[in-house]
Amino acid sequence: MTIFNSMNTSASALTAQRLRMDVVSSNMANAETTRGQLVNGEWQPYRRKMVSFSPHETGANSFSKQLTQAMGRKGAIGDGVKVNRIEEDQTPFKLVYSPNHPDADEAGYVSMPNVDPLREMVDLMSATRSYEANVTTMNASKNMLLKALEIGKG
Repeated sequence: MTIFNSMNTSASALTAQRLRMDVVSSNMANAETTRGQLVNGEWQPYRRKMVSFSPHETGANSFSKQLTQAMGRKGAIGDGVKVNRIEEDQTPFKLVYSPNHPDADEAGYVSMPNVDPLREMVDLMSATRSYEANVTTMNASKNMLLKALEIGKG
C-alpha cells in the first residue's frame, strides 16, 4: 500500500465511469439504427451495450494482501475497479409498423434497436455522479497529501 493508493483507486473508477459514459452515448447515437450488424447476409438492428465492472484484484502474493491476512483482517484493501467486458443486451428488438421503411418485413414491421432513451439517460446520470464523486475523493486525497507535506516542512 502506498500513499497514492486512494488516488490510484479513484483513477481506476474515473476510467471505468468514463468508458461507461462512452458506451451510453454510443447507445443513444444508435437508438434508431436499423442496420447495426450484418449477420448471415441480413442486417440486424443495433443492440444496446452494457459495461460490466468488478473489483480489481492484485496478485495473491502482493504485499498488501499478505499484510492484511497476517494482521487477521477479513476485508482486503480496495485496489480499485476494472471493466470486465462490454456485453450486448439480449432483450428483443422493438417492432414498429412502418410499411414504407426500406427495412420493413413482408407484414410492414421494422425491427428497431432495443435502446430505451430513458434508461440510457438514467445510466448516464449515474455514471456522471459516480465520476464527480471520484473527482471529489481524488481532490480530498490530494489536499491531505499536500497538508502532510506542509507538516514535514515545519
